[in-house]
Amino acid sequence: MATLISVNVGMPKAVAWRDQSVFTGVYKSPVGGPVMVRHLNIDGDGQGDLNGHGGENRAVLVYQTESYDYWRSFLGRSDLEPGAFGENFTVSGLPDDSVCIGDRFRIGGAEFEVTQPRVTCFRVGMRLGIPDMPRLLVAHHRSGFYLRVITEGHVCAGDPIVQTGRGRHQLTVAAVDALLYLPDPDPARLRQAVDVPALSPGWVQSFKEMLSKPSDAALEPAWRGFRCLRIISVHRESSDVVSIQLGADEPLPIPLPGQYLTLRVNAAGSPAALRSYSLSGDPADGIYRISVKRESGGRVSQWLHDNAETAGTLEAAAPRGEFTLDAEASSPVVLLSAGIGATPVLAMLHWLSGNVSDRRIIWIHATHDRDSHVFAEETDALIQALPHAEQYTVYSAREGRLDRARLASIDIPVNAHVYVCGPTAFMDAVHTALVDLGVAEDHIHTEQFGARPPINPGVQHPRTVIRPHQPAITGSGPAVTFARSALTVPWSSEYRSLLELSEACDVPTRFSCRSGVCHVCITAIVDGEVDYVAAPLEPPEQGSALVCCSIPSTDLVLDL
Repeated sequence: MATLISVNVGMPKAVAWRDQSVFTGVYKSPVGGPVMVRHLNIDGDGQGDLNGHGGENRAVLVYQTESYDYWRSFLGRSDLEPGAFGENFTVSGLPDDSVCIGDRFRIGGAEFEVTQPRVTCFRVGMRLGIPDMPRLLVAHHRSGFYLRVITEGHVCAGDPIVQTGRGRHQLTVAAVDALLYLPDPDPARLRQAVDVPALSPGWVQSFKEMLSKPSDAALEPAWRGFRCLRIISVHRESSDVVSIQLGADEPLPIPLPGQYLTLRVNAAGSPAALRSYSLSGDPADGIYRISVKRESGGRVSQWLHDNAETAGTLEAAAPRGEFTLDAEASSPVVLLSAGIGATPVLAMLHWLSGNVSDRRIIWIHATHDRDSHVFAEETDALIQALPHAEQYTVYSAREGRLDRARLASIDIPVNAHVYVCGPTAFMDAVHTALVDLGVAEDHIHTEQFGARPPINPGVQHPRTVIRPHQPAITGSGPAVTFARSALTVPWSSEYRSLLELSEACDVPTRFSCRSGVCHVCITAIVDGEVDYVAAPLEPPEQGSALVCCSIPSTDLVLDL
């Protein structure tokens, strides 16, 4: 019979790790006597990162003595004792390849339901001193699993574990873990998984996204690296905005409405600089139009304003970006912008007008005054060509800033998809107002050309944001350019991965497992190639890299 061998608890604490502080509850120790298990926790226990651990669906983490025996042999470790893998329950007789999602068990006075495999996380590697441990847990099919507490009660080491129910479709923990993390998941199994009522909502959503994911070919950029595009025309939209049309001998690949171009510009004899500008024209034109605002101190924008008419060509990477119109949806669409942030949503409006969309379309634009209102006539013509379109313009010099009250007066449908672009403070304020007015958060889409917000679970960052900078250690290797951060660094072998170099430069990063499993760190490659120091369990799509386990093999431009 399966048995509860040990109950392990520990409260979250700050742990020094790689010159950073990580707030984590991964350090657990056995406790004696009956312990009360509640819907969110075991008495005396806590989780540091509630995004990846904890909550009703992840109240109790389970790991098996059989896996302990396996790792003692595989790793040559004799110091692995209950709690070493961060689990609450150390058990025997419940292997990952037999226990199914939705299985129910009674232990002592409590009843539990299996909800999901363990989330791969760098903190178990930190706890064991083995950075590659998250990848090993998945590759060796020994993840462990989480329980939901159905009935609260006391449990104690030595309690028998009695099965009281079997999960729908009988998908084992190991099988479900493999669907998310290993290559070539079976679509039929994915459909079964989303039909398991007990599976945690986050995993259900991930599997739904996998089922609806377009082919890798559809995700690849139209070309690799940079190519020269001919400057066809230059048009002055206002005193500080210029539109530049780019073309080639043949029609250019059609971008998705909302995407941007990354340009490589040698401005005034200085080293090449990278800047990204939204495509503002009709995606179906066969040419690309960007619209650039002259920025004070902006070396590239000033060069383009002063030299585009005579430059002849510009180097451009293929259109990319995830801030794109959902062209298949039928729900109302709101295109909301401030200042030069109108450019990507203007491309969306072009697409909707060109296809004579019958969706309800609301165009909202905020700017200082009539003189700063670029694209006004162009927008009017596009709106008039649509059967169910309306527009609102807010001049801050006359009406004040666009705020919740003004948005409320427009009566935005709560089921609308809203696309927002403008200064960061504007987007943040609009996002808050829209949510307050009832628009679902996952229906609000924002564009940000600067560094994306970091995802560093548990890492405690200083309150003062540090601008990306040259690292303390540089080498003579390939040049690594962080396009969003406008920083180029010569590679040094002192860094074990591109992720470590990024952290040394204070470039905002994203990671969870740090060992090539979870794909949270996946980053688009604008130009160049990488090598993997540890082969990821599933290689990323062409044109992307997992920066947690890769290094540059050539000069490299990353979308970071």
